[in-house]
Order: sequence, then C-alpha cells, then structure tokens
Amino acid sequence: MNLSLAELRKSYERAELNEDAAHADPLQQFGQWLGQAIAAQLPEPNAMTLATVGSDLRPSTRIVLIKGYDERGIVWFTNYDSRKGRQIAGNPCAALQFHWVELERVVRIEGLVQKVSDQESDAYFDSRPLDSRIGAWASPQSQVIAGRGVLLANAARYGAQFMLKPPRPPHWGGYRLEPDLWEFWQGRKSRLHDRLRYRMAGGQWVRERLAP
Repeated sequence: MNLSLAELRKSYERAELNEDAAHADPLQQFGQWLGQAIAAQLPEPNAMTLATVGSDLRPSTRIVLIKGYDERGIVWFTNYDSRKGRQIAGNPCAALQFHWVELERVVRIEGLVQKVSDQESDAYFDSRPLDSRIGAWASPQSQVIAGRGVLLANAARYGAQFMLKPPRPPHWGGYRLEPDLWEFWQGRKSRLHDRLRYRMAGGQWVRERLAP
C-alpha cells in the first residue's frame, strides 16, 4: 500500500470554543471537557501525556493516567525511582496534555509538580487490584532487566511474601501538578482553530485567545 503522509488531512468541524461559552475558571472548563470525553465513551479519556526534562536538558514524554483533580492540581501515581520520577526530583517543572481525538480537542497544562501526601498515596494504593499492587513491587521501573522472566519471578516472590495485603512500596506514590498555565484547543475548519489560554497573573486567571 502506498501511503503519502503529506496527503493525510482532516477537516475539524465538530464544535467551537468561544469566550462567551467558556468558563472563566480553567478548572471548570477542564472538568466540563473531561466529563464530555467520559460520557462519549472515548477509549481511555483519562490518559494524558506527561512531559519532563532531565538534568541533560533532554525532554521526554510518556502516557500516565489522571487519578484525580481539584483546585490543588492534577494527580497521577507512579514509581518515584522511574525516569520521570528522577527528572521531577531534579526539575519539578512539567507539562501534561490530553488529546481527545474523537472530540477534536486538546488540553495542555503546565506547572510545578510535588508529591502528594503519604495518606493520599496509601489510600489510592489500597484501592488498586491485588495484581497491580504486587506489580508495583515487582517492576524496577525504567531499569534495564534481562527479560520478562525477571518481572514474573519478582511478582511470584512478592506475591508469596505479602499474600493478599502488600503494603505500598516506599518508592511508589502520587504526584500533583499545580497548574499555572492551561490551554484549551478546539479544532476548527480551514485550520482556524480555537485556542484559549489561561495564565496565572497576580493571583488570578487571565484568559487570552491565541492565534492557531
């Protein structure tokens, strides 16, 4: 099959995003869009790209899952010793992005990241399926391993050790990104997309339209 990437095109015509209809508070706007993505039964509407930068100034991205949000920020959980965890420890500035393809929408969020409390991490860890809790112990995330057998052997060992009550590993828990910038992108016809940016200035949100 001959495929010309340069000829792949799509006209975005599903919706619009204007200042009259958008919330003044970006958190409310995000909640509305996330709720609509969930209601539309999109595949993994909770998936978001997390971008961090290491000490070598090389950016890296990966997909994580949002597990909560409120006025304090956006929460996800992971291994603190992973590549992203090490990068966050050295540089707490990070960015998140949601891409709801079917709704022709993107949300970008930037801000500073810090760990959530031990109590929050414990509560979420205890709510996870048993296999996932064992997996948090079994996987030395981002480290080089000899093969998949290492993971299976670790899972068997920790499963036998902890049985039905594995505690939260000390290297595993939650992060919260506190936004200081939001951008909401709605695809529009003729590439004249709608972009509304919210930036924190003087303790309040300033909303601006950006050219596409």
